[in-house]
Amino acid sequence: MSEPRARRRNRDGPRPSARLTEYGQLKNPFPPMDVFSADRIEAMHDAAFRVLEDLGVRVLLPEAVALFNKGGAVVKGDMVHIGRDMVEAALATAPKRIEARAGARKRDVTLELGSLVFQPGAGAPHATDEIRGRRPGSARDFTELLQLTHHFDVFQMLPPLVEPQDVATNIRHYFTLQAQLTQSDKFPFIFARGTPQVRESLEMLQAFRGLSDEDFAANPHCYTIINTNSPRTLDIPMAQGLIDFARARQMSIITPFTLMGAMAPITVAGAITLSHAEALAALTLTQLAQPGAPVCYGTFTSNVDMKSGAPAFGTPSHFQASLAAGQLARRIGLPWRSAAGSAANLNDVQAANENQFGLWGCLMAGATVVIHSAGWLEGGLSVSYEKLVTDAEVLNMVAELCAGAQAGAAEIGFDAIAETQPSGHFFAAAQTMERYQTEFYEPIVHDYANFGTWTERGAKDASTRARDVWQGILANPGAPDIDPDRLAALEDYIARGTGRGGAYPES
Repeated sequence: MSEPRARRRNRDGPRPSARLTEYGQLKNPFPPMDVFSADRIEAMHDAAFRVLEDLGVRVLLPEAVALFNKGGAVVKGDMVHIGRDMVEAALATAPKRIEARAGARKRDVTLELGSLVFQPGAGAPHATDEIRGRRPGSARDFTELLQLTHHFDVFQMLPPLVEPQDVATNIRHYFTLQAQLTQSDKFPFIFARGTPQVRESLEMLQAFRGLSDEDFAANPHCYTIINTNSPRTLDIPMAQGLIDFARARQMSIITPFTLMGAMAPITVAGAITLSHAEALAALTLTQLAQPGAPVCYGTFTSNVDMKSGAPAFGTPSHFQASLAAGQLARRIGLPWRSAAGSAANLNDVQAANENQFGLWGCLMAGATVVIHSAGWLEGGLSVSYEKLVTDAEVLNMVAELCAGAQAGAAEIGFDAIAETQPSGHFFAAAQTMERYQTEFYEPIVHDYANFGTWTERGAKDASTRARDVWQGILANPGAPDIDPDRLAALEDYIARGTGRGGAYPES
């Protein structure tokens, strides 16, 4: 007889003898959905090659231009025309499977088509919650949101949720990496804001993990996100980041930010074609810098509100764009990232609808990494503590779906049916008594009580309950065990670097 499965809602372990739903290594159980026919996807892929060959990409970093030129591109000033043979050679060396190493082996993530990895919202200038309101992101917000991300197993990678604007830019890279290394043992993020900051960050990470040069280069131990400046521009810090991370054999997630009707054609097919071309150009640069460098194909494509010009998310066009990107990712065979998110201004029904619609677009598209899957508001201008929790609830339920349903003899339950008389109930059946504590997902925010009981409990809505949840987590956040000698070495490195003036972002 098969054992019941333990349902868990964060990092709590399973009950004795119960089989665990593992949230750390998810596989997407849904067959990928197509939005365009195969011949139209091939036409878009070909059009992207034509964009690169005939129109070219503006590349602002001379070192990147030199690499493209050496690789066989036609260079006319800062315009680089990339032949399809160069792109195809890059696709041949880019790894199809990436083994990302976290601080603890149980936190490692495998990135390939079919894998499923979630991150909360990233890169917001503001944080918001129901107690302190909306405010510029701070070091405290950065740390607290990291602690919440660490708490929920359904988040497998650490993003920079908010900018800690009260930390000076020349030492901000010290703070953000130290916070990640001390508050979590999940796969960390490093900003690509110039070679000096990247070099110091990689040195700190390698030393803190106790890795030799060979071990550090064997697998990625961190990642960065590279955005092209659509349309058809690769700026200096982003091009430099691609080169720096490739040469260190750390992972870049390439993400053209193409908004239909603004920085991209107004149609889904046109916007995704441009995004595909830009991603292929950036990907080619990584392989010219270091063949075999780990790289994740990506897109962040939605539409704008044509009345205001503001980005919109969770729209039908956003959903379709994710499906099209998934088709192109499968066409080239690389792991890829997509995104959910919301343009709502607070954690309300609009925010939930948009985030879930965008999320299901990613799931149906077969995205490997889903960024901005929780907490994101205002089109990325803020991260909400309450929304991070309410969205984590949905992601937990998706993770439960990834575990699949069982239909062995014990699950079919003939004995339970036989045991229960007509017009009877199954509450006391042996099957129910064996499984009632473990069979169903236990929510962290959702309240299944009837109206009377809910009223007696204070009539709290979901956002209020989520507020109570995050406050409880932060009261006792939990953190991984830290080697005191490595922590002391990290603090000494930061103190010496700060004394030298740190390293300013390069533009």
